[in-house]
Amino acid sequence: INAIARGASDIHIEPYEKSMRIRYRVDGVLFEELKPPLKIRDLITTRIKIMARLDIAERRVPQDGRIKIKTKKKEVDLSVSILPCIHGEKIVMRVLDKGNLSLDLTKLGFEQKSYEDFNKAIHTPWGMLLVTGPTGSGKTTTLYSALSTLNKTTENIMTSEDPVEYNLKGINQVQINADVGLTFAAALRAFLRQDPDIIMVGEIRDYETAEIAIKAALTGHLVLSTLHTNDAPSTISRLSNMGVEPFMIASSVVLVLAQRLVRKICEKCKTPVKIPKKELEKLNISEQDMNDVTFYEGKGCSFCDGSGYKGRIAIYEVMPIFEETKELIINGEPATVLKKHMMSKNINTLRASAVNKFKAGVTTLSEVYRVTAADED
Repeated sequence: INAIARGASDIHIEPYEKSMRIRYRVDGVLFEELKPPLKIRDLITTRIKIMARLDIAERRVPQDGRIKIKTKKKEVDLSVSILPCIHGEKIVMRVLDKGNLSLDLTKLGFEQKSYEDFNKAIHTPWGMLLVTGPTGSGKTTTLYSALSTLNKTTENIMTSEDPVEYNLKGINQVQINADVGLTFAAALRAFLRQDPDIIMVGEIRDYETAEIAIKAALTGHLVLSTLHTNDAPSTISRLSNMGVEPFMIASSVVLVLAQRLVRKICEKCKTPVKIPKKELEKLNISEQDMNDVTFYEGKGCSFCDGSGYKGRIAIYEVMPIFEETKELIINGEPATVLKKHMMSKNINTLRASAVNKFKAGVTTLSEVYRVTAADED
């Protein structure tokens, strides 16, 4: 309950030889919270296993479960993962808080043009829309927000997820269970016999899933899915590397969106700060902006637990697939060429999107570098 109140996304309970510790991930960063006495380690593990309906006697293999917690104010799900380590079992609990889930596309952090491009893409009658980024970068929230926008009584929406993180009213959600053969590919095949309008595939992990998803997109369905790549252009290369023919990619994909989450400056302790001119020049910030814009950081207070940050917001790289883009894809051009093409169309990179948030006083210079290190020009 303390972790939920702090807004933690994950709780880590870690055993060591002569101690144990509990850490919370708040706004994407791990903080040490408690060091309980070693003697209660097994009691904590057993209690969590009972609550998650797991085998308390099994300590040799990983186990996964789920806990529902009801407080006076809300109902929260905990996704539990238990892993045997040399000094005991490490527990990680992912906090799935419906109360914190905002499914309004306009409030996710899109810049105006990015929002217009993404909104246009999700309202196309058919085609494939891909969202990419590392684990914990907000991909699920973006996809759920898109589905929420599209969720009408006239549409049959099907999703395959591993796991289903939140229940969405009016949407048919399928939990993947590879142990019994219900893979993403198997679910997708079944969806096509269910008269779908819109399909969400939790993740494209292999050629089989990619092939069926693309065929679905080419036969009159809107397909949304995710991949794990560093930026939008790399997503095209990833599909090619899986074995998908370039002309199939060019024919089906309508837009690729890459995203990350940056921490927002705490509004309670937000303070103007001077940034050296050299640092601003590195980020291609204009002379006029250097003179006109006030930059901020949080000095730390009780509201943000001294971190200077409270909450997170997304930064986006939204790449629509133009006719010229299709030609580059069909010719098998690498991600570097696609990136140059994207920039020639004045499409913001992740770095540029982060810099805009920095100039708007939403985040800090250190966050820009921390989150977009892979996007150095």
